[in-house]
Amino acid sequence: MARLNEHYAKLPASYLFPEIGRRVRAYAAAHPDAKVIRLGIGDVTEPLAPAIVTAMHTAVDEMGKRETFRGYGPEQGYDFLVDAIREHDYASRGVEIAADEIFVSDGSKCDSGNIQEIFALTARIAVTDPVYPVYVDSNVMAGRTAAAGPDGRYPGLTYLVGTEANGFQPAPPAEPVDVVYLCSPNNPTGTVATRAQLEAWVAWAKANDAIILFDAAYEGYISDPSLPRSIYEIPGARDVAVELRSFSKRAGFTGVRCAFMVVPKTVTGTGADGARVSLNALWARRHTTKFNGASYVVQRGAAAAYSPDGLAQTTAQIAFYMENARLLREGLTASGFTVFGGVHAPYIWLRTQGGATSWEFFDRLLDETQVVGTPGSGFGPGGEGYFRLSGFNSRANIEEAIGRIRRVFG
Repeated sequence: MARLNEHYAKLPASYLFPEIGRRVRAYAAAHPDAKVIRLGIGDVTEPLAPAIVTAMHTAVDEMGKRETFRGYGPEQGYDFLVDAIREHDYASRGVEIAADEIFVSDGSKCDSGNIQEIFALTARIAVTDPVYPVYVDSNVMAGRTAAAGPDGRYPGLTYLVGTEANGFQPAPPAEPVDVVYLCSPNNPTGTVATRAQLEAWVAWAKANDAIILFDAAYEGYISDPSLPRSIYEIPGARDVAVELRSFSKRAGFTGVRCAFMVVPKTVTGTGADGARVSLNALWARRHTTKFNGASYVVQRGAAAAYSPDGLAQTTAQIAFYMENARLLREGLTASGFTVFGGVHAPYIWLRTQGGATSWEFFDRLLDETQVVGTPGSGFGPGGEGYFRLSGFNSRANIEEAIGRIRRVFG
C-alpha cells in the first residue's frame, strides 16, 4: 500500500489562485457577454523587452547549430548571467557577492518553497501575516505544523501580524524563532521596509542566531533610491540572510521563468552534532541534486535584461506598471477606500467597505464591476477585511476598471 504524505491534508482544498480562477470561470459562463478585467493574479501583461527577445532568438539559433549547441549547463547558472547579476544588482550598490554564492533557478516561487528543505523539521519558522501563501504551505507540507486552528493559523508557525498601525511591517518576534520569511517590497500589501526596519531585523537575527529568508522579487519597483533594494546593504546581513530575486516582474519573465537566490558562505546553521554548517554548502548540494539548471536560452534573455538597452526597456515597463498602480491608488482613494501600497510595488492593498469579508468583497466586485482582485484572507488571517489589486494590465483596462469601480462605489 502506497501511503501518502498526510500533511497535505492540512492544506485548504485549493490553492488561492486556482480558486479565484474557478469563481471567475463560473461567472463568465453565466455571463458570456461580460468583459472581465483581471487585476488579481500578479501576472505581467507587457511583451518581453526587444533586447531580451533578440538575445533569446540568437540563443535559439546557437542551439540549432552543432558547433554552438549546448546540453546540460552549470546547475548554478552560466557565468555570463552570474557575473551580470553580481555587477548590476550588487556591486552597483556597494555589495560584494561571490559567484559561487549565486544560484540561478527557474523561479522564486520554487526557491521560496524549496529552501525550507535544508532546515530541520523542528526548526521554528516565523512568517508575516498577511503573507505570500507558499511560505506557509511549503512548511505545512513538510510537516512542521499541526492542522490549522479555527482562526486559520497553523500551530507550529509564529505569525507576525501586519496591521495598519505598524504599516504592515511587523517587528521581530519576542519569542525564539530559527527562521523568518520577509518580503520587501511586500506581496500582498505593497509596503516596503525602511533601512531602519531592516537594520532592526538584522540585529535581531544576529542576537538570536536566526536566519532571514529575504524575498526581494519586487526590488525593481522601489522608486526611492534611499530605500534598500537588497538586505545585504545592511551591515552584518551577510551573516544571517539569504536573498531571493526574480526576473518575473522586473523583466516580464512570468512565462519564461528565471530567478536566483544568494546564499552567502558566511550564513550558518547548527548541525545535529552542534557544529556550525554553511547554508551555502547545503543548498549547493540540494540544488545540484534536484535541479539541472535553467535553460541556456532563458539565461541569455535574463542576461540581456542587464544590457544598456535591456535596462532602459525593462525600466520603462516597470514605470508603466507603476503608473497603473498610481491611477488605481488615486481612483480608489477618490471612491472612499482606505488604500496602502502602490508606491514602491505594483500592488494596491485596500480595506473592504462596510465590514465585508474579503471573499464577499471579491464576489461583489466581480458581480457589479466585472473586476477581479485577490481576497486578502487568501494571504492569511491577517488579510481578512482587505483586498489586493494589481497594476499589471493594459492602461485601457486599468482606466476602465477604475471607471467601473467609481460608478459603483462613488
